[in-house]
Amino acid sequence: MPTIAIIGAGPGLGLALARRFGAEGFDVALIARNAAKLDGLVAQLAAEGVTAAGFAADVLDRPALRSALAAARDRFGAIDVLEYSPADASAGPLAPVDIRATTAQNVQPQIEYYLYGAMTATDEVLPEMLATGAGALFFTTGAGSLYPVPRYGNVTVGGAALRNWALNVGTSLADSGVFVAHVAIALMIADEQPSFGGPFLPARDIAERYWELYVDRSTNELIVTTPER
Repeated sequence: MPTIAIIGAGPGLGLALARRFGAEGFDVALIARNAAKLDGLVAQLAAEGVTAAGFAADVLDRPALRSALAAARDRFGAIDVLEYSPADASAGPLAPVDIRATTAQNVQPQIEYYLYGAMTATDEVLPEMLATGAGALFFTTGAGSLYPVPRYGNVTVGGAALRNWALNVGTSLADSGVFVAHVAIALMIADEQPSFGGPFLPARDIAERYWELYVDRSTNELIVTTPER
């Protein structure tokens, strides 16, 4: 069975991706900080006929992230698809800061979170993908990696850095058989219209777009902006 590893797995997009790829016969490795929440997601997927396992790790702890991916590989075999989308943080050193208050000190944790975590995960799975000439790497950010969002000044720096790096990696691997894509989700992930308005899309519909991109590999960047795109 092929395997997808979802880093930053949660009950929204992560679960939807697990269901979508699981429906196509993928085993699913779920990686996130909270082991109890991972156990709940694994139980949900098992009830739906999807083989999954959870591996607890914080993306800021690079050795732990490597260990989690190694454990996933021991459990399922080679990682065929990696999806990296660490959850948004609203408190502590990762709390958003307005662009006019952005400093090297509050940007550095975002670089660690978005860019260095993605680099670490890629370094763990890419050699095997290159050896087989197959595989896919997806890196997910929000609208701030593309457009100015001043109130999330430090966060957008991290997202933009990840986007730039991912697109560069994708270009360098164009003839390798390994597909790389950046996905920017520039709307709310919700089943119903948010109270404050604005575009939204259910997680399952966004997950479908990942699957379509995985199959057709038509672009290295998917921007999810409206229900029609």
